[in-house]
Amino acid sequence: MNLVTRCPACGTAFRVQRDQLAAHFGTVRCGKCGSVFNGVAALVEEKTERLSIDPSPQLGLFDPSRRTPKATPGDDTPVPEFLAERAAAPRTWLWASLSVLALGVLGLQIYAERSALVARVPELRPALEAICRVAGCAVPLPRRPDLIRIVSSDMHNDPARQVFVLNALLRNVGRFPQQYPELELTLTEAGEPVTRRILRPAEYLDARAAKNMLDVGAEEALRVHVDARSVRASGYELCVYPDECVKQPKQ
Repeated sequence: MNLVTRCPACGTAFRVQRDQLAAHFGTVRCGKCGSVFNGVAALVEEKTERLSIDPSPQLGLFDPSRRTPKATPGDDTPVPEFLAERAAAPRTWLWASLSVLALGVLGLQIYAERSALVARVPELRPALEAICRVAGCAVPLPRRPDLIRIVSSDMHNDPARQVFVLNALLRNVGRFPQQYPELELTLTEAGEPVTRRILRPAEYLDARAAKNMLDVGAEEALRVHVDARSVRASGYELCVYPDECVKQPKQ
């Protein structure tokens, strides 16, 4: 048999059962205003006229056999507070976990693409360098071979030393400092390649360029000696690797 008890603080009525009241010595907490009161002393008579009765969230916790009643059309009974909190808690933890995961993935992407980010937005370098100082990483200079130009080049023989001497002038046309590129040198004879070599920065830079950075709009002259003792060549091709090379006649 259901009984009705009314909160003396806010006047909200709740349906209760005898065994619920007996299990807690009659003490209940109002699910509306949170007041603690004696549910036995506050019992009211359920008359024939309809009372404004709310389910008791606190008593529902005490009785595991109770289930949340299914909502029916037109039923404006408020959802018990404890059920709303219980339903919201998993969603809160889920969103928090997903947010942390998303931040972690974003951080990994920024770390992996930090050099490319600086190439696209050079103004980000100070912020990324500050983060790396804390994280123990570095922000390498970008390398964009497509933004390096070979302004001029020539190659001639040096019979005394039996070498070919290659002179070239590089220019950075990007809007950010970047690493020196790798160069591809191909010696040719009658238009056909004889030998090909990839020149790394350490092979063509001198002590003046030891900082390993070609600044915005800067130019760098280079000179490379190629062993000619076992090679017969009348021309060469020079390009910024891996861009397409343009054939040049050897002078």
